Amino acid sequence: MKIEVMEVVRTVTPILEILYTLFILVIGLVVLIVAVTFVIDINQSKNAILRNYPVVGHFRSIFSSLGEFFRQYFFAMDREEMPFNRAERDWVYKAANNNNTTVAFGSTKNINLVGTVLFANCPFPTLDEDAVETRPIIIGRGFCKQPYQAKSVFNISGMSFGAISKPAVLALSNGARMANCWYNTGEGGLSPYHLEGGADIVFQIGTAKYGMRDEKGKLSDEKLLEIAAHDQVKMFEIKMSQGAKPGKGGILPKEKVTKQIAEIRGISMGEDSISPNRHIEIASINDLLHMINHVRKVTGKPTGFKSVIGATAWIDDLFKEINKRGEACAPDFITLDSGDGGTGAAPMSLLDNVGLPIKETLPFLVDKLNQYNLKQRVKVITSGKLITPASVAWALCAGADFVVSARGFMFSLGCIQSLKCNKNTCPTGITTHNKRLQKGLNPENKALKVVNYVRNITHAVEIIAHSCGVREPRELNRSHVRIVQNNGLSVAMDEIYPSQSK
Repeated sequence: MKIEVMEVVRTVTPILEILYTLFILVIGLVVLIVAVTFVIDINQSKNAILRNYPVVGHFRSIFSSLGEFFRQYFFAMDREEMPFNRAERDWVYKAANNNNTTVAFGSTKNINLVGTVLFANCPFPTLDEDAVETRPIIIGRGFCKQPYQAKSVFNISGMSFGAISKPAVLALSNGARMANCWYNTGEGGLSPYHLEGGADIVFQIGTAKYGMRDEKGKLSDEKLLEIAAHDQVKMFEIKMSQGAKPGKGGILPKEKVTKQIAEIRGISMGEDSISPNRHIEIASINDLLHMINHVRKVTGKPTGFKSVIGATAWIDDLFKEINKRGEACAPDFITLDSGDGGTGAAPMSLLDNVGLPIKETLPFLVDKLNQYNLKQRVKVITSGKLITPASVAWALCAGADFVVSARGFMFSLGCIQSLKCNKNTCPTGITTHNKRLQKGLNPENKALKVVNYVRNITHAVEIIAHSCGVREPRELNRSHVRIVQNNGLSVAMDEIYPSQSK
């Protein structure tokens, strides 16, 4: 019996040794793969998530790939996430990476929902050889010393240095230059990184006058002149309100107020950067027109204002006063924000409940401009969740001259909608000043994604325009759009809002 046992032991022992050796080799191989992957991830500059979270960051890609299968049975579908659903984000990601944006099998969009926009295709669409380039528009011609010829329909909305990081500003500014679009500074002032990129700049004058305030916090003509002296600064935008927090000023938590940001803004470190809820010197229509004309006179450059519309009577009062004084006193542009606009930080009470959406206010504003014969004088810029070709094309149909986006460009930089913008922990390095997390955002690489996004969204809007039978996007009008009603049938937009002329 003992002999048999010994024979079994002799037979099994080599097998166990082989299995043990294989186990050690497998473990060693896994450790080696992890180590090599870690080194590759930490040194690459194309993917912020992998650089900031080496090795484990790969699981996000794996889970994202598997997500479409799991969501079929257990989780939300592509168009059920908020504030931007997966279908919208995926389109931007593909466009920014210059990947194929075509899809197979069929649309996941429910075209029967009330309010859905449908474009009325022409039976004889525009041939490629008959299409023309989108025409530039000159803003402020005849009314200021240095009017601005804006080339791009789609541009970058206000994102302050402070709300977003140095590498993000560099990427956006460089990308804007290469894409021939403008970049709005947001209310945080003009940083050296805005200028370093070489883009056309729209300087935003926020309620706190960051970057151009005197010792008492009031608007400084001397600093206005300093800012205007930069040839890259093409226009000035007076921020009255924004869609995510109308009636509330900017909020930058003290965790994000670095020494450099404090110096640029003219504030102290170690405390939250809170802007007043309105310009102290603007308490009426007359005050607003006075500031617009003052800034334009001092700088010699086009000047307008940004606002989200809630109450509407003041628009009539404004345009009546302009007609009374003469159109020379009018703003060169109005930037209209939507009640569902975005921000780095806002009270939920305002974010969810205050301000009207762009689908209602854009046609209203354009119609009012036409009613008072000011549409040619005052250019309309619009923003608010307009990050896909269909939303941009809709805005042009409604009467906008330009569309701007902030969150769309954040997606182009790699934003994963982690909803950490109000903290200093953004995993992609876009809205954080944590140096370790910023390492994942390579400005040179991300600038190319900005260019790709602008070019691909412009091209896709052109495809919609050609399908509707016009030669270029700015020839789109309300007759090219239909809106789904309560009965499930669509009605042409020019029937819902009949007063419109481009």
